[in-house]
Amino acid sequence: MSTFHAVVWMDHQEAHVAMFDREHIQAQRIPLRSHHKHQGKAGDTAAFYAAVAQALTGTHEVLLTGPGSARNEFRDWCAAHQKSTAATIIDSIASDHPSDAQLVAMAKQYFKKFDAMAADPSQA
Repeated sequence: MSTFHAVVWMDHQEAHVAMFDREHIQAQRIPLRSHHKHQGKAGDTAAFYAAVAQALTGTHEVLLTGPGSARNEFRDWCAAHQKSTAATIIDSIASDHPSDAQLVAMAKQYFKKFDAMAADPSQA
């Protein structure tokens, strides 16, 4: 599904990716594959970030959110390994654990304000 906006809620265990446009919402949960505390953590994390980046294919603007540092670590990983995804990330904001419906509602409100601020006044 090719959509304009996406929001990703993530922590170090899973990511909730919701892509949406005016008429459609597509959500998916991407878990960290390994639950072993000390085996292969770096490889598991890279695979996790790669899966999240893959899920964002086709979006134009991405908002990252979540309770900890995973969202910023993901943004840094994308800057180093997935530049096309990094270019679509417009912000990273802290949030608690919303439901998928609350996550999309929050993102729609964010993008409404973001789009209004980013509008070109010469096009009005």
